[in-house]
Amino acid sequence: MATISIERLLETCIKRGASDLHLHVGRPPTLRLHGRLRPLETKILEPPDTLALMKAITPERAQQELQEQGGTDFGFEFRDQGRFRTSVFQQRGNISLTLRLIPSQLLTFEEIGLPTITKSLCRRPRGMFLVTGPTGCGKTTTLGTMINYINENFDKHIITVEDPVEYYHPHKKSMVNQREVGVDVPSFSEALRRVLRMDPDVILVGELRDLETIESALRAAETGHLVFGTLHTTNAQGTVTRIVDQFPVNQQEQVRVQLASSLIAVLCQTLLPRIDIRGRIAAFEFLVVTNAISNLIREHKEFRIPSSIQTGKKFGMQLLDDHLLRFYAEGKISEEDAVDHSQSPAEMRDKVEAVRSGRLTLASRDADGEPVAELRK
Repeated sequence: MATISIERLLETCIKRGASDLHLHVGRPPTLRLHGRLRPLETKILEPPDTLALMKAITPERAQQELQEQGGTDFGFEFRDQGRFRTSVFQQRGNISLTLRLIPSQLLTFEEIGLPTITKSLCRRPRGMFLVTGPTGCGKTTTLGTMINYINENFDKHIITVEDPVEYYHPHKKSMVNQREVGVDVPSFSEALRRVLRMDPDVILVGELRDLETIESALRAAETGHLVFGTLHTTNAQGTVTRIVDQFPVNQQEQVRVQLASSLIAVLCQTLLPRIDIRGRIAAFEFLVVTNAISNLIREHKEFRIPSSIQTGKKFGMQLLDDHLLRFYAEGKISEEDAVDHSQSPAEMRDKVEAVRSGRLTLASRDADGEPVAELRK
């Protein structure tokens, strides 16, 4: 029997506002609070502890997968306080668990800090909207907010394919059907192969993880559906390149044409600890696909995407580094985090120094009325 109660650990995670709970042999239970790991003042976990904690929450099907594959992922509801996305895996012969808390309350566009134009893009009848970034950067929360906005305001049929289902979406003005990979359907590609027969308006693909899934998502966007998906890329240019590179060389020209006509936006995000108040803040790179950017994708000139974002502020576009610099200048994030999370650390270090010395100020404003850092003449 475990000497530590999983219920008490989950309650502590929720009460303290942690994003993750780690349970590993040789270490006490550890929370991730505002991006930092914080061990709890309890006993150091031993192999029987993590085994018993795993069995207390893991469904039979997932336990079998753990035994056969050495790892499993699933989601579960903890009372009415929140859902946890759980990864269980073996390491050095022991069981380890990582539980990600998915808050029961969805955030608004304003609370996340999403660009204003995002709402109008969610009203589009067709196309592909990609949300990208590293693991744990809040992609699921952003997508959950967008799906909830459509659900509350439009009469659409929304189908999500997730591994596992994270936010539950009840039927509101829209109908929402959520399919869990491994429970309702064997794979993302199989789900997407069948989804067009289900009369969807909006399709959410939890992860564009292989060629077949990307191909199916592109086809769905081309044939008159609004498709949301995620990738683990860190900027808009890299996102376009990653999708094209998934395909064999002899198909890439055709894929560029497909992508140029179906991609409507790429939102790349990262989460950083705040230094002005407790919590974390999301920084974004935002690409809105205009006719000019469609031509760049079609003509294999994605290296020009960053400069097009720079000049596309009137469409709500912004570079990640510009957003990070603004947060630093406003005293919301540290110099180290601004530099470490930037696309060009050396250039960011110079700009941070210019802000500190007063040579760079928050002069003009962007499309959302936010101040933009500019060199003082």
